[in-house]
Amino acid sequence: MASGNDANGRLSGKKAVVTGAASGIGEAIAKAYLKEGASVLAVDLPEKSLHAVYADHAAAACLEQDVTETNAADRIVAEAATALGGIDILVNNAGVAMGSSLEMTSDELWDQVMGVNVTAMFKISRAAIPALKQSRAGRIINLGSIMSDMGGPDLFVYGTSKHAVAGMTKSMAVDLGQYGITANYLQPGAIVTALSAPFFEDKEFRQYWEHKAPVGRLGQPEDVAAAAVFLATDEAQFVSGVGLNVDGGAIVKF
Repeated sequence: MASGNDANGRLSGKKAVVTGAASGIGEAIAKAYLKEGASVLAVDLPEKSLHAVYADHAAAACLEQDVTETNAADRIVAEAATALGGIDILVNNAGVAMGSSLEMTSDELWDQVMGVNVTAMFKISRAAIPALKQSRAGRIINLGSIMSDMGGPDLFVYGTSKHAVAGMTKSMAVDLGQYGITANYLQPGAIVTALSAPFFEDKEFRQYWEHKAPVGRLGQPEDVAAAAVFLATDEAQFVSGVGLNVDGGAIVKF
């Protein structure tokens, strides 16, 4: 069984599953959890080199798994039981972002984006409920987007999927609260990751988002990870059904 890194950390002794954990926001969350003393099952696609990413972290177990595969949810929960001894925290971070207008969204693109961003999140969360019920502090943290509070050009299916994340998480909070399980979602704004970095090479696009955020800068994966740590701690035990914006204030600025 993997063990935590810091016995005095805010998540000491907690067992967390993080999907999409090989890079970007998922990697930042998983490593922040490890730093705070949790043991982590990192999940991502086979081609993502998970084992190399977590080679220096004894408290991390790795599972190469496409979250959209038929038996993915059961396999993730079973591996968490074997590697960690259960689940206290589930972070549904795996997601895809593809641009398309309503008119140009094909059935295939719709199914692909919704399959990762919504259906896989639902199935993994459902499969994890028995383990979360056994936890003294069950947490579900889903990755949404500020796109669930706004619209954007050529983001029809992505924006729709993130609206679904918001609604699904609120319903999870209502259904699972009786078991002491909280469910919340993070709404990142403009975050620089390996995936998004090419877009920010466009000077005009970068300046737009820098100026859109009142704090005057783009976000980093660590900004989102810090919020994910808070929602996983005992301090957040009375926070549920909430969408926490991590966007530097962009959503509130005209």
